[in-house]
Amino acid sequence: MDDMLHAVELEKAYNPKDFEDRIYEDWERRGCFKPVKKRAEADTYVVAIPPPNVTGVLHMGHGLNNVLQDVMVRYHRMKGDETLWIPGTDHAGIATQNIVERQLKAEGKSRRDLGREAFLEKTWQVKEKHHAIITKQLRKLGASVDWERERFTMDEGLSHAVRRVFVSLYERGLIYRGNYLVNWCPSCGTALADDEVDHEETKGGMYHILYPLADEVGNPSSSEYIEIATTRPETLLGDTAVAVHPEDPRYTHLVGKKLVLPLTGRCIPIVADSYVDKEFGTGAVKITPAHDPNDWEVGKRHQLEVINILNPDGTLNASVPEKYRGMTTKAAREAVIADLEALGLFKQKEAIKHAVGHCYRCHTVVEPYLSEQWFVKMQPLADKALAAWKKGELVFYPQKWENTYSHWMENIRDWCISRQLWWGHRIPVWYCQDCGKMAVSVAEVTECPHCKSAHLKQDNDVLDTWFSSWLWPFSTLGWPEKTEDLQHYYPTSAVITGHDIIFFWVSRMIMAALEFTGTVPFRDIYLHGLVRDKQGRKMSKSLGNGIDPLGVIDEYGADALKFTLAFMCTQGQDILIDNESFKLGSRFANKIWNASRYILGNLEGRKIVSVAASELTELDRWIYHTLNETVKSVRAAFEGYRYNEAAQNVYEFFWNNFCDWYVEGTKLSYKNGDEAEKNRITSVLLAVLEESLRLLHPLLPFVTEEIYRKIPESCAAGAKRRADILTIADYPVYYAERVAPEAAGRFNALQEIVRLIRALRAECGIDPQLKLRIALYIEPNAPAAAAHENIDLIKLLAGIAEITFIDTPSGKPANAIGTIGIGFEAFIITGAEVDRSQLTVRFTKELEKERQNLSRLTTKLANTNFTAHAPAEVIAAEQEKLHEAERRIEKFTLYLEDLI
Repeated sequence: MDDMLHAVELEKAYNPKDFEDRIYEDWERRGCFKPVKKRAEADTYVVAIPPPNVTGVLHMGHGLNNVLQDVMVRYHRMKGDETLWIPGTDHAGIATQNIVERQLKAEGKSRRDLGREAFLEKTWQVKEKHHAIITKQLRKLGASVDWERERFTMDEGLSHAVRRVFVSLYERGLIYRGNYLVNWCPSCGTALADDEVDHEETKGGMYHILYPLADEVGNPSSSEYIEIATTRPETLLGDTAVAVHPEDPRYTHLVGKKLVLPLTGRCIPIVADSYVDKEFGTGAVKITPAHDPNDWEVGKRHQLEVINILNPDGTLNASVPEKYRGMTTKAAREAVIADLEALGLFKQKEAIKHAVGHCYRCHTVVEPYLSEQWFVKMQPLADKALAAWKKGELVFYPQKWENTYSHWMENIRDWCISRQLWWGHRIPVWYCQDCGKMAVSVAEVTECPHCKSAHLKQDNDVLDTWFSSWLWPFSTLGWPEKTEDLQHYYPTSAVITGHDIIFFWVSRMIMAALEFTGTVPFRDIYLHGLVRDKQGRKMSKSLGNGIDPLGVIDEYGADALKFTLAFMCTQGQDILIDNESFKLGSRFANKIWNASRYILGNLEGRKIVSVAASELTELDRWIYHTLNETVKSVRAAFEGYRYNEAAQNVYEFFWNNFCDWYVEGTKLSYKNGDEAEKNRITSVLLAVLEESLRLLHPLLPFVTEEIYRKIPESCAAGAKRRADILTIADYPVYYAERVAPEAAGRFNALQEIVRLIRALRAECGIDPQLKLRIALYIEPNAPAAAAHENIDLIKLLAGIAEITFIDTPSGKPANAIGTIGIGFEAFIITGAEVDRSQLTVRFTKELEKERQNLSRLTTKLANTNFTAHAPAEVIAAEQEKLHEAERRIEKFTLYLEDLI
């Protein structure tokens, strides 16, 4: 401990490119991200990464999500929890297949030209390429995942888990197959689940069409019609009824009769159904069971014929008159309207806006489509998931998402899990081509269990991507095998993800976990907002407003990206950023670098010594008290997933309290102290810096690690030697013995004196470099009495040449301008160094300006037209401006009186 220290040279300029990659490689090489049990009673903290799709590079939404996970994982690792962050990627069925199909299309080919096996081989190549890109990006972000436990949703273990779940649900009657109306994407050529459809307000039309009443032999009446209104006139070709309300007096006499369906020659019945709203439109509704979910239900109740008029590619099929076959729905709509007009059966079109479903992947308009699909019965699963939440087994951050979760669970619909794709988990069902029966099996079926035939064909479809990722928290740990990892690390601790996939993923994971493991998959559910541009728009390629996380890292460094996103991440709110936003994190990292560079650069000839509590100055006791309170608030913020609070607290402590006040204040000890005092303050400075770096590390891991390794090993005098690696060091804890409210109160009073003098100097337009003379009046027993013992510190921090203490405020010096704080008054003496006549002119101008401002605001607020129509917050803002103008008028009036 008595060894002489040497100055440590940090590069003059902070340049994260010098060390970020090197440090990450070192962390990985040393196994820093593996879970370690530091003590017998340690808790586990486990997070399974929301697996990014292997379809491209990570965008800023992924950047935010991984930053928030990394912050929490690093905090818990340092806190002493046995911490595991499981990495992995998702095969992303539709998205990945679309990429390969687009590549083939550019070559003039289709997947069918290649065949299934060759197509899948090409898709695996795309997966490997994009997987390499994603893992490289996660390393650049600094993601502290355990790479040796990385998983992929189509690896052997997860594929086995998927088949086990499918077979188990099928055997329990929770998976079934049948012809049902599904959401169909003509472009992707596959069914979609309800929550894979984005509903957007779109300009459209309400088309009014006349359906003639049929006579006894089925011919159209020349005078009797029912008027219907529809947004999709082309679907009339698949109508099998018109429904009216059973109590609608306009139509009761027609129920049971028939109409002639225009353009088809078919006759369809008029049925009575309470589904119809007799107050809406004409009170008569066309029923197309194959192309509308509500019509499907009406059709089942009345045993109506179901006519599918669409091909899988969205064109009209052979069920419609020959003229319309092969047309797109858009072309068919135009043709149908033209033909109805020619027959005098088209009445009018109203321009409307209505919600239209689009594919979440390719944005094609989704068609309700009748097809044979596989479904999961969700209600029994949802009931268990809802009960778990009600019992308090799940905690949402922010709490408002509980309502969204419970509403969806209470109104859940069955999940269509089959997709008409080749890339994905193939449905484990085989059909016997001899006896026609079906076999459902985890293992490959080579012989029909019913007739022993070897002529078997596996179901062509694959499972929805989410069918594998809903098992993610436990399948990644080895389920269904009883692995050591599963027994030790499951259930996991938290899921941290965007609120936009609460239905797709979060809710389904809870259902699957309860069904197959008997417990919730995690306790904490943190749902963050979306990253948007400064105008609040969602980032997209079409708008050109996206921000590449790697571009930000290249320009500012990973720490700047991480700290900025955490600083701006307020629970329940979206994050509005542009590229300039990341200067916040860059400036803070630079501040940490420069402050550390100053401290480490002044170690030459110094010694680290033990500093007893009795040897701490009031300034030392204040910084330890402030650090202690910051540790307490930051730990509480992390435990409650309040990222912005944690980031703002460490920023305030390190920049304002440590750098601007404490480090500046210690310069007096270096200037005036003897060798023992210089060694003492060096030891305290290094100890506070070392602890501050541990405090900051989860939010700025690279710069803190780089600096931490430069600090002398024995810097925390009297304590154990510091850890070799910051990322696995102990997180700071709260010490009751550091609580020093009296010292804190006294130093806070000194800070207020300095701040008010600085503010008064700025108000008066006095050169910041000019050394002033001031007078202080201190109330008896006020915390500000600390000024008497800290004259040199006030002089240093406020740029003062001379301080005079006065006994009463009335005893202020002549030609002085004053300001008032809690328990004190401070006066700047305007002598030769301050031009009083210039100040008089300045204050007179400012006073006149404020009086004009006050007059304008008074008139505005007296205007009843303004106060009656302006929003409350606008009125409140104007009132606040008026009060501020009154305060400044009072202030400048007093200043002028002081100068007379």
